[in-house]
Amino acid sequence: MAVIVPTLRFERPLWRAGASRVVGVDEVGVAPTCGAVVAAAVIMPPNCKRIAGVRDSKTLSAAQRERLAPIIRRRAVAVGVGAASVADIDRLNIYHATHLAMRRAIARLGDHDHVLVDGLRIANFEQQVGPYTAIVDGDALVYSIACASVIAKTVRDRMMHRLAVRYPQYGWERNAGYATLEHRDAIRAHGLTPHHRRSWQALQVLLAGDQLAMFAAPEGHVAEAVDAALFDAAGDDVFAGAEGADPEEVEAGELAEASDDLGLEVAIDLTGTPVGA
Repeated sequence: MAVIVPTLRFERPLWRAGASRVVGVDEVGVAPTCGAVVAAAVIMPPNCKRIAGVRDSKTLSAAQRERLAPIIRRRAVAVGVGAASVADIDRLNIYHATHLAMRRAIARLGDHDHVLVDGLRIANFEQQVGPYTAIVDGDALVYSIACASVIAKTVRDRMMHRLAVRYPQYGWERNAGYATLEHRDAIRAHGLTPHHRRSWQALQVLLAGDQLAMFAAPEGHVAEAVDAALFDAAGDDVFAGAEGADPEEVEAGELAEASDDLGLEVAIDLTGTPVGA
């Protein structure tokens, strides 16, 4: 399959119209079973030349992303990183938490003229961030969004590497929290950590050891059915390794360290801020 190289096709008309601060925003970490979801927002200078090698972060190796991230940081007018913690995800759901992380990243930039976001249109997003354009496959097609995807992926992977030192059984430095066989086997053996997304039914079913419960229980009663089985199966070890630490504060600390080498600060709120914040 041919590699898609992102272009400036979406940025150029905005620059010509006088919008000098055009933001590309993307998120990483929607699908994993643990860890914060991280978003990055990047403003590149008008009429810039593209950095060779920048494309959708999913098509790059870890080494390529680590090489490109500091170059993007140096060439950009501004870079913002935002995150929504596991507590945010469990409280809001992953859809709303992802958009919260995006808004936090964009807010880091200060003034901006237009936002280019990967994916479909988002309810009430314009009221919160101003004029924006949603582009399906934007991380592959739009240069500014591709830059943001590289930054977000680099920061989140670094965070998961750091969390892996605290919880070495789960292989997070290799799987970034995705539900690989290694990760699933570790959950069965050691239970969940405070950084797992406890609201995710797939995790409950996995720990309960009943892959069919999701389909066998009557609609509307699935969560209750597997919840009881979960605690029967895992007992006191269901939140293994809590060590008395506040998981949100741990995530925030590890994110701060993960982004520090890029000269960035991560916007993550630990105060239970309402959904619209």
